[in-house]
Amino acid sequence: MYTDKRNILQLAALLKAHGVRKFVLCPGSRDVPIVQTLANIPDFTCYPVTDERSAGFFALGLSLSGNEPAAVCCTSGSALLNLHPAVAEAYYQQVPLVVISADRPEAWIGQMDGQTLPQPGVFGSLVKKSANLPEIKSEEDEWYCNRLVNEALLELDHHGAGPVHINVPVSQPFFDFPVKELPQVRVIRRCSGKEALSAFSERLRRYRRRMAVAGQSVPSRSLSPATVRRIEPCFAWIAENISNQAAGIRRIEPLLASTDKETLETLRPELLVTYGGHIISGRLKKFLRSYPPAEHWHITSDGQVADVFQSLTTVVEMEPREFMERLVLPAEAEKSDYPNLWKNRIPPEPAFPFSEMSAVGSVIHRLPACTLHLANSSAVRYAQLFDLPMGVEVFSNRGTNGIEGSLSTAVGYASASDRLNFVFIGDLSFFYDMNALWNPNCGSNLRILLLNNGGGEIFHALPGLEVRPVTSKFVIAAHETSARAWAEDRGFRYLPAHDGKELEEAAAIFTNPLPLPHPLLLEVFTDKENDVKLLKDYYHNLKK
Repeated sequence: MYTDKRNILQLAALLKAHGVRKFVLCPGSRDVPIVQTLANIPDFTCYPVTDERSAGFFALGLSLSGNEPAAVCCTSGSALLNLHPAVAEAYYQQVPLVVISADRPEAWIGQMDGQTLPQPGVFGSLVKKSANLPEIKSEEDEWYCNRLVNEALLELDHHGAGPVHINVPVSQPFFDFPVKELPQVRVIRRCSGKEALSAFSERLRRYRRRMAVAGQSVPSRSLSPATVRRIEPCFAWIAENISNQAAGIRRIEPLLASTDKETLETLRPELLVTYGGHIISGRLKKFLRSYPPAEHWHITSDGQVADVFQSLTTVVEMEPREFMERLVLPAEAEKSDYPNLWKNRIPPEPAFPFSEMSAVGSVIHRLPACTLHLANSSAVRYAQLFDLPMGVEVFSNRGTNGIEGSLSTAVGYASASDRLNFVFIGDLSFFYDMNALWNPNCGSNLRILLLNNGGGEIFHALPGLEVRPVTSKFVIAAHETSARAWAEDRGFRYLPAHDGKELEEAAAIFTNPLPLPHPLLLEVFTDKENDVKLLKDYYHNLKK
């Protein structure tokens, strides 16, 4: 009855779930598996129209008449271009219209194969969303396809109605119809305001194993301490340093590294709520993808789909701080031991011998109230191994996670700040961005911890990567450079540390909260291979 093309099955099931019921179907060969599938779904009403230009406007009329989205489906090639006038009208009249186009496999576009042209994005700015579905060959393809269709259909009425385009590549053979039932598919919903708050309170009653994950947030947007104290007992709350949240489990990497598979299953959440931006922990991503919750709610002011854990079910379009402040907790929500299952597994802070990790820990433990800037790569990860003192706010360029500009961003922030500003940065990040100090804006409130072990040791720590000698200089970027001359030339007081004793002495000066006449640069020299070994041994020992 239905095609065996899994991208079409996902599309059909989600069209049904999102309430699209009327379809205008145009003739062709490449769209046969789509047409055959849609025409055989009992809940759908289908209308045959031969001329695609007329079909588009016919579908526009259906949507206007029923005050609900309608869809038009066509075959590949120039057939799609004939829908352009109707799409433009739907866009400017704000009418929800789904354009579904069959397509040839990407490999055959522009190869003199019949009825082929570049179809993805063909309507440009005249649609609210354009999605080019993958041909499904793996679980990741299936998740990606599901997410793309959900995203497109959610845009039909998001901040005003309008058309969306879903392009469906179809490979041969495609005239087989062995599937009798549509698959069960994940449906993503969007809600806001009172509707979201009421529905979420009901979920708190339904589920006892609740987890909250706080992503990156600047201090002004993070939850207030009072809000956290009120809500924290209801959740196992994960909050890395970059979340700037006053409470929560920070050392999530060592916690998960020390937990066996059987215990991980017992830690699976039923309800997951996320807010904020990026998270750092790769183990947390792997855990939640491997042990997905029954429901995952993501709270974001822009209402966009962000499905990093591959389990998203509801997008709440609301400022996270406002949502949490207005959330009313039912009495039943506090009756759960689930948060303690997590808290009781938090390992103690690590105590490393002299290394980059010990340098980060030594400075963190001494930090006064300040602003801490964490450069990407190793520095931001090492900082997550240690708890921050009170009064430390954290910034990091985690939007794209690049090493370029970490130092420049910190210098720019510090130049307009009246607080002490500390920077933790690795050697590659520092030397890549050393021109950040080549300006007159470095004030005495700037203090830089430079971790120098002669190259990018994070590449040694990547699972499965074996760097051979012939490629080491290209991957690791090994060097024998020191920042001393550059720092002193730029007016910094320079503090070197080659061992534990020098580190302790320098760290005491480096973290002195009293005003100093010059900016400071503490350069810690360690052995790259030793750093990598110590870190691997630490995580290996956690598993014992």
